[in-house]
Formats: sequence, structure tokens, C-alpha cells
Amino acid sequence: MRPVLIAFGRALLSQLHFRMLLLTVLPFVLSVVMWGILLWLGLQPMIDWLHAYFSESGGFTVAGDVLGWLGLGGLKTVLVPLLAMWVLLPLMILTALIFVGTMAVPIIIRHVGGRHYPELERRKGGSLLGSLWIAASSFIVFAALWLVTLPLSIFPPLTFVVQPALWGWLTYRVMAYDALAEHASAEEGKAILRIHRWPLFVIGAITGAMGAAPTLLWLGGALSVIFFPVLAAGAIWLYVLVFVFTGLWFEYYCLEALAKYRALMAVQVDAAARKDSGA
Repeated sequence: MRPVLIAFGRALLSQLHFRMLLLTVLPFVLSVVMWGILLWLGLQPMIDWLHAYFSESGGFTVAGDVLGWLGLGGLKTVLVPLLAMWVLLPLMILTALIFVGTMAVPIIIRHVGGRHYPELERRKGGSLLGSLWIAASSFIVFAALWLVTLPLSIFPPLTFVVQPALWGWLTYRVMAYDALAEHASAEEGKAILRIHRWPLFVIGAITGAMGAAPTLLWLGGALSVIFFPVLAAGAIWLYVLVFVFTGLWFEYYCLEALAKYRALMAVQVDAAARKDSGA
């Protein structure tokens, strides 16, 4: 765990750098503009459809009984907006992740690699198409598991286990690939991901727990129509900030792991060469 903590400290210091704080602006603006248009055009129709569906299927009665049994009967009046927000949440996460991955991660790579690992050879084992494929395929699995485990969210202990685990897996899959794409070869990238699978998952799970703050702010918009635009914008900015910090954390950890892996491979190759020459 020591390398994870060291990478955390270095990422935190870098996050406070003016350039890294400025890096959150463009993904935030693009996300706000896109989601502002989509929510303006589609949120109310979606809420109306959900309301009609619950009314016709008797869902309000069932949900009211369940919420009353759990002592959360007051949530019945905002059940439909909460469901709408919760369904839209994975899509909002994906857009923020894609914007950060395509716009911020290359700058993060140059920032970390240029300042701290200037002698580390860039073997360019990843690609933009590979990054998009990893992000899209991982998100499909993430969204499916998100919807399947959605009923578990009403039980607080499970919420604090399931959601960070899902976030951990998603961010580990996407961010680790992007962090290694520029410097590692394809074979090195696979080896690093295999050897360091669990530390990378831990980083993803911790940042997934950090993502709970914007999630609560986003869902809080269902409880306040007046402050919804402000809460939604704040949630998007926090997501972008968390993703930028996550990118820094993964970059520091992965480049350090790659440097040590290459040093180990060099020692093994040298030992093998000496053995062959001695023979």
C-alpha cells in the first residue's frame, strides 16, 4: 500500500497546481452545455413518462408501502424525480469521464511524465480508439450492474459497498489504460495491469467513494426545483475535479510501476546474458 499512498500524496500536490485546476474548466463547460440542453429538452418528458408508468402499474402504492416500512414515507412525493436523476446519473458520469479522458488526460500525462519521469521512454502502446473502446465497453458493463444493483441502494450498508466497488472497477479499467497508453508498450501495459490489479482497484474504489459527494449533490436536485440547475452544475464540476485527481493518481502510480518493471526486466535480461556468456 505504500506506493498507493505515495502516489496519492504526489497527485494531491499536483491537483493544487494552477494548471491542473484550470484543466477542469473545459470539460466542465462542455458537460454543462450538453447536459443543460439535454435536461431542458428531455427531463420533464422523462419524468412525465415515469409518473404515468407508475400510476398505471400501481407502482406508487408498492413504493409507498416499501418506503413507509423503511420509515422513508416522505420520499414518496419525490420518488419519480429521484428515479429520473438516478437513471441519468451513469450517463452524466460517462460524459464527464470521456471529456476528461480525451481533453485532460493527455495534459496530465505530459505534466507528470515531463516533470517527474522525463527519462522514461514513450513506447505508445495505447491509442485513442483503444481508450474509447475500453471506456465504452466498461461503461456498458458498469451501467448494467448499476441498474441491477439499484434496489440495493435503499439499504445504506450495501450502498457503501456496492457503489464504490462499481466505481472502482470502472475507473480502474479506464484510467489505468489511459495512464499507461503513452509510455508503456502493449505488452508492458498488460503486464502492469495484471501485476498491479488490486492496488489499482483500491485507487479506483477510493476515488469511487469520493464520487459519492457529487452523486448526493446531483440527487439533491430532485428535492429542490429552484436550485436544481446550480446543484446539477456543481455536481458536474465535482465529477470533473474528481476525475482529474483520479487521472493524476493513476498516472503517478502507473508510471512509477512501469519504471520499476522496466528496471526489473533490465536486471533479468542482464542476468540472463551473463549466464549465457558464462556458459
